[in-house]
Amino acid sequence: MPAAAAPIISSVQKLVLYETRARYFLVGSNHAETKYRVLKIDRTEPKDLVIIDDRHVYTQQEVRELLGRLDLGNRTKMGQKGSSGLFRAVSAFGVVGFVRFLEGYYIVLITKRRKMADIGGHAVYKIEDTNMIYIPNDSVRISHPDEARYLRIFQNVDLSSNFYFSYSYDLSHSLQYNLTVLRMPLEMLKSETTQTRQESFDIFEDEGLITQGGNGVFGISSEPYMKYVWNGELLDIIKNTVHRDWLLYIIHGFCGQSKLLIYGRPVYVTLIARRSSKFAGTRFLKRGANCEGDVANEVETEQMLCDASVMSFTAGSYSSYVQVRGSVPLYWSQDISTMMPKPPITLDQADPFAHVAALHFDQMLQRFGSPIIVLNLVKEREKRKHERILSEELVAAVTYLNQFLPPEHTIIYIPWDMAKYTKSKLCNVLDRLNVIAESVVKKTGFFVNRPDSYCSILRPDEKWNELGGCVIPTGRLQTGVLRTNCVDCLDRTNTAQFMVGKCALAYQLYSLGLIDKPNLQFDTDAVRLFEELYEDHGDTLSLQYGGSQLVHRVKTYRKIAPWTQHSKDIMQTLSRYYSNAFSDADRQDSINLFLGVFHPTEGKPHLWELPTDFYLHHKNTMRLLPTRRSYTYWWTPEVIKHLPLPYDEVICAANLKKLVVKKFHKYEEEIDIHNEFFRPYELSSFDDTFCLAMTSSARDFMPKTVGIDPSPFTVRKPDETGKSVLGNKSNREEAVLQRKTAASAPPPPSEEAVSSSSEDDSGTDREEEGSVSQRSTPVKMTDLGDSAKVTENVVQPMKEVYGINLSDGLSEEDLSIYLRFVQLGQSQHKQDKSSQQFCSRCPDGVIKLPQMGQPPELM
Repeated sequence: MPAAAAPIISSVQKLVLYETRARYFLVGSNHAETKYRVLKIDRTEPKDLVIIDDRHVYTQQEVRELLGRLDLGNRTKMGQKGSSGLFRAVSAFGVVGFVRFLEGYYIVLITKRRKMADIGGHAVYKIEDTNMIYIPNDSVRISHPDEARYLRIFQNVDLSSNFYFSYSYDLSHSLQYNLTVLRMPLEMLKSETTQTRQESFDIFEDEGLITQGGNGVFGISSEPYMKYVWNGELLDIIKNTVHRDWLLYIIHGFCGQSKLLIYGRPVYVTLIARRSSKFAGTRFLKRGANCEGDVANEVETEQMLCDASVMSFTAGSYSSYVQVRGSVPLYWSQDISTMMPKPPITLDQADPFAHVAALHFDQMLQRFGSPIIVLNLVKEREKRKHERILSEELVAAVTYLNQFLPPEHTIIYIPWDMAKYTKSKLCNVLDRLNVIAESVVKKTGFFVNRPDSYCSILRPDEKWNELGGCVIPTGRLQTGVLRTNCVDCLDRTNTAQFMVGKCALAYQLYSLGLIDKPNLQFDTDAVRLFEELYEDHGDTLSLQYGGSQLVHRVKTYRKIAPWTQHSKDIMQTLSRYYSNAFSDADRQDSINLFLGVFHPTEGKPHLWELPTDFYLHHKNTMRLLPTRRSYTYWWTPEVIKHLPLPYDEVICAANLKKLVVKKFHKYEEEIDIHNEFFRPYELSSFDDTFCLAMTSSARDFMPKTVGIDPSPFTVRKPDETGKSVLGNKSNREEAVLQRKTAASAPPPPSEEAVSSSSEDDSGTDREEEGSVSQRSTPVKMTDLGDSAKVTENVVQPMKEVYGINLSDGLSEEDLSIYLRFVQLGQSQHKQDKSSQQFCSRCPDGVIKLPQMGQPPELM
């Protein structure tokens, strides 16, 4: 049985910075404000950072007494009450880090945040605003003329744009890694707890280890995967001197979450993209790979599925699928000095033994396992060689590396000229991508934290039995990953990733018992919701790397994009060209300074004086590397031993050193996710509740037509979505006008006749438009005496609004039932009109219904 384990929740979530002339005091507390920690920052050192962490956990009363003594001790005169010696400088939610240019250090604080996702009750926040405060006092400040320019360059990295963090969930790792760590055997956790107690440098590390009876719960915290951490360099100077709760690691990329309602059962669909901080930069300035195997525009995209009705990592149902995009792992670049829209591609260095590609794929084998599947979407046939240069070199590199790998773990290479198929009228691009996606998902499998359901074992699906990955008693593991690339890794790559993600989503839903077959069709609410997530994901990543939103979207490749999309595509292309030509160089300087690739130093050239940053990103140009890898055994030996499992998730001594394991009482706040999520100690408002505000398939995508199938897996007509029905008032009025024009032959109905039938939903209006236009004459009944007149007056609006064609051969029984309901409707209308509670007719003929919150009074 796995041990009862939970992620450790940071006890520093609210911060207040207090200021005196000689020091800053940073007071951090948990959300309930029951535990406090204090950092003391010296302001008398002009260029050095002196931080003292007493590692003591204070109560609220103790902190008040401490601040009171500091205030009293720093007043200019003893006993003076008018002025304070301790000033409250700023309130914050986390520390981004500390940075120094040519003068003293700055502290960067998160002052605004916004909740973006919930993963098992663990909140994911987006940085909305930051504050950068200079630490040294003005009396000791040594001014430098270039300090202000470095400060402007650093602040050009907009931290309020797509930077994310969490106090309890490790965003740099996948869900599979995080949940695998929580399922470590009990003996391993006990040994790690003992080792932590013996080797810990923190004298307060053992707090909470003493438990009563069997109520102990292991708290686990893992080291982040620094490749996807963007403030690692900013926190590096304090990492070994302060308690780990002060260290808040942030990622850059995208985070979106939507709610899929399946007959009232909430399922959260989450999309997280982690952009690599290694060899990071802008489109034309960062191409290919550096000498360490890090590629440009490398992004790991993970789609998660969780049953939101159970909010626990141990009891809930969770599934995820990971895929990667990144530039072609070769030494190549494009010269933008020619001011051409498509600069020529040049190979900068000859690499006959695929050294850089070997380093890159070795990293991938270590993190994802095998098989590594390379989907290459660049052009294969061109009149003049351009993109084909990359294809030829990549094929040669993969072929060379596969010679030395075991046959069962070779790199799978799939070339497909997507641009060529898009231009062809005979080929459907998405159908072909769907075939590739099915093949890929079957090879890699996906992660799910629960075993196969009994119904799938009893009635297994053919596709389910062919699924790859690793099956374990507690579920399934994804082994291997799909790596997709084109030239820019933007438009074509995003569409291909969407198709693979759509295929994986079907398997994820099937594994959780939510659909009966692992298959999803276009134009369903579920796929529309997922497509919108992926388009936001693609636009965000494209803005970060290319300077504009996506030019070609999924609708473009489906060939259903509206004609107005072409003008938008042209504008995005021009925006991308302008950004690449005029602003990318400044953005690249900012990224280099923010990530610590360049460190300003007295007596050396400034950042803006460097002709190129090639030497900053390629360390082998500045010094000889200590070891050279073998040309044949190009992988890490420990990695190859554990394939197809990823080495990072294997329980071994090297990986256990990356974990911090503590034992808590089960009601300790550091591991009580229920208390952290619901926060019973504070007043909550439904208006501020995140789960009610997020995008929902029922509210935003499902048609509002009464009686329609509410399943999100039902295929809808293109104009049936909730957004198109409710979001366009002019279309609604136009549909009413068309109905009135189509039935203009008979005399206009009276106000009483029109009001006798309530206004139908917009979705029905759209569905019945075609049939309404074919109707031109009213139905007349001449043999029924006085009742016929009533019928004639009433049938016309029924026919006009609902499209009912009554035949001459109507039976007496049907007619009597029909007349009975007509009379009921008329009498009800007279009551409503007299009381004026329900409907009031507008001058334009559109009926307005009262608000739902106004119940009618009984007569």
